[in-house]
Amino acid sequence: MRGVGDGRWRKVASQIGRSVTVWAVSTLTMLVLAGILPDFRLRSADGSSATDIAVTAALGAGAFGLLSALVWPLLVRLLLLVPALVLGLLVFFLNGALLWVALRVNPVERGSAAPETAVVVAAVMSAVASATGGALAVRDDDAYRRRLYRLADRRRRSGPPCPATPGTVFVQLDGVGHDVLLAAVDKGLMPTVARWLGTGGDRPTHRLTPWRTDWSSQTGASQLGILHGSNFDVPAFRWYEKARREVMVCNRPTSAAELQARAIEHSGHAGLLAKDGASRGNLFGGGADEQALVLSIAARRRGPAARSRAGYFAYFSDPANAVRTALSFVAEVGREIGQSVRARIRGQRPRVSRGGLYPLVRAFATVVERDVVTAAVMGDLLAGRSAVYADLVAYDEVAHHSGPTSRDTEQVLRRLDRALALIENVTEHAPRPYRIVVLSDHGQSPGETFRSRYGLTLGDLVRAGCGLPVPRRARRTHSGAEARAAVRAALRRPVEEGAGHRPSRGSEPVVLASGNLGLVSFPDVPHRMTKEEIDARHPALLPTLANHPGIGFLLVRSERHGGVVLGAYGAEIPLDDLDDNPGPLAPFGPGAADVVRRTHTFPHTADIMVNSFHDPADGEVLAFEEQIGSHGGLGGAQSRPFLLSPLVVSAPVPEGTELTGAEQVHHVLRRWLTEADESGTRPLPDHRERAA
Repeated sequence: MRGVGDGRWRKVASQIGRSVTVWAVSTLTMLVLAGILPDFRLRSADGSSATDIAVTAALGAGAFGLLSALVWPLLVRLLLLVPALVLGLLVFFLNGALLWVALRVNPVERGSAAPETAVVVAAVMSAVASATGGALAVRDDDAYRRRLYRLADRRRRSGPPCPATPGTVFVQLDGVGHDVLLAAVDKGLMPTVARWLGTGGDRPTHRLTPWRTDWSSQTGASQLGILHGSNFDVPAFRWYEKARREVMVCNRPTSAAELQARAIEHSGHAGLLAKDGASRGNLFGGGADEQALVLSIAARRRGPAARSRAGYFAYFSDPANAVRTALSFVAEVGREIGQSVRARIRGQRPRVSRGGLYPLVRAFATVVERDVVTAAVMGDLLAGRSAVYADLVAYDEVAHHSGPTSRDTEQVLRRLDRALALIENVTEHAPRPYRIVVLSDHGQSPGETFRSRYGLTLGDLVRAGCGLPVPRRARRTHSGAEARAAVRAALRRPVEEGAGHRPSRGSEPVVLASGNLGLVSFPDVPHRMTKEEIDARHPALLPTLANHPGIGFLLVRSERHGGVVLGAYGAEIPLDDLDDNPGPLAPFGPGAADVVRRTHTFPHTADIMVNSFHDPADGEVLAFEEQIGSHGGLGGAQSRPFLLSPLVVSAPVPEGTELTGAEQVHHVLRRWLTEADESGTRPLPDHRERAA
């Protein structure tokens, strides 16, 4: 008993010592700033002694620290109704207001600061206090755990006791392809992943497995299949539904909610995370009770949406972290502007526009979204949740505009590896053992844009084939980057381009792009048109598309064969004959015929599905959007993501077998969750397992 009591007193003494040290450092910082900044004063107008100034600084630093600890969390909770990006901008001003109040309540009444100076002083003091506290807590596991608790949600006091069975955390590195990950490990960019794989002589703890996506190689289709077990009838990132007369867009909240409901109905179960799970930063909820920054609930004003915004509170409730993230945000904006200018000066090719709001979008994806999602995951681990799935979109956003293997993306991969290391560190403090699974939803393929190479967009080419007037100047297409949806949700402006689309003329085609996959629909025809119907209406359209050098192949419905693949020089291959005669699908490798046939069965497949040219030698594709790193169709690395799994779980697939499709990945992840459940109860089987 005496030893226990001594240990408790040592912890108390250690905590008091750290608090006093942070207070002393904050006081010294305030004194230094008072000597540097002309509008920050710690002495009365008629002068004060050095002792009086020191006392003023000590009292001011103490009052600021107390206000930050007590008032700041309340302010952030009240401001949950404010858009997250606006809250990020308010961080500096709120901190400055707290410092101004601290000086006003100072009993010696000698300190003062101009409003703009108070903002600077508060930011510097918060950053210094955070760094000092973190440095002092490095060797103290209990202090480290308490610090992590301040960064994330605390476990419900009334909740059940944490089970001893292993939990699983799934971290999705959005857009990181299998080959990109291996290259980053070889270059030393990702030491945490390298250690897990044992490439540096360490004993490996994980295995790396590539898998093949469906034809729609993008987050909407892949993540829906992974989390909910079905991505049936998701032909692309955006497509036109004739019955609804509406464009569906995977990263639009209303569309995401509809797709999630369809997947639940089709799969027969709530999702991968239905049993004590948490979904963080995803397009879909996966059936989790705890959801934060999830797009499918972002459009709601009350109920689950309020819980979703709580993810911001979990992070911004610590003023030091809020200031650090805000400073990192500003630094990332400057970094992007500098990199963009350098690329333009060097005449880098291929290159797309990186101006406008893009620097802010990139900074949000690579700083704010990463920090908030990581903090939410940390809270879930410390709360002992059974399954956590989180998406980090930083690499995908930068690769779209800088290229999949650029120096810009290498810096992002370094930071993502540090996030994985932090998550691994937190598992050591969690109340139950955890297995870390890292995966990606797709890769990215490099290449010029269709517009930059040929001077016209896919829409212009379609209009020419239909005999319609073509604008003299090619119009820009919108980027489908997932990070833009997260920004819109944070700004409480969830509507994405294409929302509520209504064709202006019933006979004109609707042309949409998803990376290097294009979709052409005729809205005045209620059914999916056949090749014969399209030829009768626009005889030149299909030959114009199929023979263009930037087009790889077309998929259309056929009255004679059910479905056919069209290519250059009159190639027309029925879907049933593709295995023996792949025709224009040959450059796209094995498995292409299977995914094309599957997409053909979707009710909402477009009248004409267009896949761009692909060069197998260098993996190049031609995006129909303004992206030099793209995904969404077939061709190159975009169809080859990875699954990094612990050796303690069963192999994803038998040796010599390929892991294909997001739905199969879902079944693998569900199997691992079942293996971790020592109680022996299996999750509710879906309709395919029941049929088997």
